[in-house]
Amino acid sequence: MNIQIFGSKKCQDTKKAERFFKERNIQYHYRELAEKGISKGELENIKRVFDVESLIDKEGKQYRKRNLQYLLHDIEEELLEDPLLFKTPIVRNGSNVTVGFDPDVWKSWI
Repeated sequence: MNIQIFGSKKCQDTKKAERFFKERNIQYHYRELAEKGISKGELENIKRVFDVESLIDKEGKQYRKRNLQYLLHDIEEELLEDPLLFKTPIVRNGSNVTVGFDPDVWKSWI
């Protein structure tokens, strides 16, 4: 198993995802989106499972701060430019991906 968690230390669901894997002694790699975003290649892998529209957090503070609700924009371009726009956590296990807190799917990976 090769678990990657992309998230934000301020996000409660990201913290719960980390706790989920720690409690089960499953090693994972954590990436803070504020420090290092998601590469175009990684985004392509995620897009194989999720539509790009479902990846942007339209309820989030960053979306409102940038007034994206009032602007025409390319979602993929915005996500690559500002990774804090992603819904978090994004959890990858090889080609399997979840967005948000989804322990039922993660249990199926174990």
